[in-house]
Order: sequence, then structure tokens, then C-alpha cells
Amino acid sequence: MKIFITGTSSGIGYGLAKKYLEDGHEVFGVSRSESEELNKFEKFHFIPQDLTDFKYAEINISNMHKKNEVIDLVILNAGILNEIKDMSQTTVEELKKSMDVNVWGNKVALDAALNMAEVKQVVAISTKAAVRGNRGWNAYAISKSAFKMMISLYAQEYPHTHFCSLAPGLIDTNMQDYLTNLPDDERFPSIDRLKAAKGTDKMPSPEEAADMLSEAIEKVRNHESGSFVDVREM
Repeated sequence: MKIFITGTSSGIGYGLAKKYLEDGHEVFGVSRSESEELNKFEKFHFIPQDLTDFKYAEINISNMHKKNEVIDLVILNAGILNEIKDMSQTTVEELKKSMDVNVWGNKVALDAALNMAEVKQVVAISTKAAVRGNRGWNAYAISKSAFKMMISLYAQEYPHTHFCSLAPGLIDTNMQDYLTNLPDDERFPSIDRLKAAKGTDKMPSPEEAADMLSEAIEKVRNHESGSFVDVREM
């Protein structure tokens, strides 16, 4: 398969890229920084790119795919987390930054792929924060909710491509390092659940979770295109 993944330098994007490369697939990756481990694979093609530099992201990603007639799988994984705090304390600039990365940057990457090749499947890495209004998640929750809706809209426009927003469950990424090291704060009870899961089998590493996630990516094709699916409910 030919697989395009945004955000391959760490976390879920890295874990899935490594899994697919080890299985012999061809992976096209884009992120702000590169991974020396992934660069060791002959079938890994990488461009360093800030997705919020929309003009050059579109040009560079289009060039990456200009020889691809078919892309079997696009995984839109690039994303950032805002500071956990109340919405009333969150600035518009912080909200815009999250939207630029979590929504518009992934849109630019997706459009470039769709314009250059036949895309069979698109999986947007989502989160339960996209459907829950937990206090403190503000910019992240709003951007992920918009991201989920964007995928639903694309599904209506591209009937021959299967789209899905996939919540991967708890994965031990850099994001979790920040969240689980926050001081106790009764305003944000959702953080307590993450702290309890950290360091247990309830929060595997990206590499440990890669097999489960790749299987889930196969299974979501049984769901209606444009759906939101949580791996814990499959």
C-alpha cells in the first residue's frame, strides 16, 4: 500500500508509520521535524513542512504525490494541544493557532493528496474531546470538533473515498506527558483519569498501540463513510 501520514515525527503518526514500514508498505510522511529512525527505511519518503505555512505546504505535498496515481490510505494525524485552562482565559490567538494546525493544516494536506491521486481511504485521528465539552480543553476540543465535521463534509463530496474520524483511545504521547504532569485541579476532573492510566496497560506507547490502531483502521471501513468511531467502542 501507499500511505500518507501527517505528523510522523512522534506519537501516533510515528508509531503507525513505523508499523506500516515494517510491514513493507510505502509511507509518505510530513511533519515539522524528521525522525532518524523512520529515515532508515528505504520506503519512507519525507518532507519537513510546517502545515500552517499553507501555500508552501500545498506545493510541497502536491510535489510529493505527483507520481502517485493511487494513495491507499491517508492518515491525518498532525495536531497540537492548547494549555489546559478555562475558556474565559483562552485568547482568540490561542484558538486560531489550534485551528490552523488541527483543522486547516490537515485540510491543506488532504486537498493536495485528493488533487493528485485517487485516495481510497482517509482516517482523521480524532478524540473524545471532539464530542465532549470537558472543562479546560477549550481550543483543542473546538478544533477537533470542527475537524470531525470537516471529515463528514468531505465524505459527502467524495463518495468513492471512505472517510472516518477515529478516536484512538489513550496513547502515551508527548501530549500525555504534559497532561499528566499538571498540578491537581478540581476544575478539570478529566485530567485525573489520565493520570490514573499513565504507566499502565490502559495507556500504551504509540508503537505498542500501532497494531491495534492499524486493525481499527481496517475495521472502520465497515462503518458509514464520514462516521466518528471510538476504538474503545468498536
